[in-house]
Amino acid sequence: MGYHIRRFEPKDAAAMLAFAETLPEHDLLFLGRDLRHPRVIAAWVAAIDEGYIDSLIAEDGGTFVGTAALVRDPLSWSAHVGEIRLLVAPGKRGAGLGRDLLEGIYSIALERRLEKITAHMTPDQIGSVMLFESLGFRAEALLKDQVRDRVVAAAAQRSGEWRFVLAGGVPRRDHGGGCASLWRYARLVWAGSRVRP
Repeated sequence: MGYHIRRFEPKDAAAMLAFAETLPEHDLLFLGRDLRHPRVIAAWVAAIDEGYIDSLIAEDGGTFVGTAALVRDPLSWSAHVGEIRLLVAPGKRGAGLGRDLLEGIYSIALERRLEKITAHMTPDQIGSVMLFESLGFRAEALLKDQVRDRVVAAAAQRSGEWRFVLAGGVPRRDHGGGCASLWRYARLVWAGSRVRP
């Protein structure tokens, strides 16, 4: 295994920032905020303290190699829904770390009595799509103009983008209308139907 999973703590902010800096920008697109900014990490720590986020980190030799978070809003109309955010270092993918982090987050979702969990990703993140699908998630929606990285923002204004919202399932590329050429800029939201056993 080679890694240890534990709760994310306020003292981990600098290490999380360093981890985020090692990730390709494309991996960060589904998060909604750019983790490479200290203010975003500070807001994450504050949300953990306020009870809106539960977060795990995976360490290998003192270096962060993965993180998973369960984001929820217990005061909203969707208090029964949580969103999973998962990041794994490129060198650790395909070895079960993502699945181990998700199992930890799933246990937290059970403790929080959530009924539905979702995950956002771009559809070209095939490994993530396959992982979530293997855990029972199915595609739920496609959202247009949701994801823009710094490089394609100008081009996106001219050509448009697609974002997928999926609820546990695999997206299909047969949407017609030339969507396949915009596939890499889509965003997926996956959801599991019920968290409770």
